[in-house]
Formats: sequence, C-alpha cells, structure tokens
Amino acid sequence: MTFAKIAQKLALWAGSPKTFLGAIVLLVLWALSGPFFQFNDTWQLIINTSTTIITFLMVFLIQNTQNRDTDILHLKVDELLRATKEAQNAMLGLESLDLKQLEALRKHYQGMGQGEAKNLEGLEEKHKVDLNQC
Repeated sequence: MTFAKIAQKLALWAGSPKTFLGAIVLLVLWALSGPFFQFNDTWQLIINTSTTIITFLMVFLIQNTQNRDTDILHLKVDELLRATKEAQNAMLGLESLDLKQLEALRKHYQGMGQGEAKNLEGLEEKHKVDLNQC
C-alpha cells in the first residue's frame, strides 16, 4: 500500500467523530488517573509526550491530504477552464508564474471585478440574500 493510500485512510479515520470521542475518553481517563499517580511528573510526561508525537505525525498526514485535495481541485478547475470556450486557456499554466506575476494577475482580475461587486449589492437588496452567510 502506498503512503498516499495510507495517509488518506488515516485522515478519514482521524477526522471521524468516533476518533474524536475516543481522544476525549482517553483524556478523561488520563485526568482521572492523576490522583492515583499523585499528579507526578511521569503522569504529566505521558500526556505531553503522547500529544507531541501525535501532533508531529498529524502535520505530515494533514499536509499530504491537503496537497492531494489541492491537486484534485486544480485538475477540476483546469478541466472547467479547458471546456469553457470563453475562458482564457492561459490560466491553465498559472503554476509556472512567480509571485510578482501572480500578484499582478490578481490585481488585474480585482480591477475587472470592482464594478461587478457593486452589482452584487443590488442583488442582495432584491432577493434578500445575505452574502456574508455564503
């Protein structure tokens, strides 16, 4: 099994309500065991070490799944751009632009959208839509 498949399955498991509930149960059990261990340094070290290791591993897991999700999203948007006749196919290669070029392009599109944003305000009044809730 590849790392991507393992990471995907672990991410699904880690994000499930059952796993969250399990973590809460473990924390409660740890807290309740405090008086038995007289709240000593070893008792505290157990939770500190456990959470540090889990957090360290979860960073890589989350980054892997985030990279995968981002790649999928890019591919879907690329396909929409490719299939839309009015779209600028130059947008399909944005990944190769540097930060300055991307910022210039962002400003260009923000400028194009300035007048359009005012049209949304009229839409909000006509249809009683709260765009902040979107």
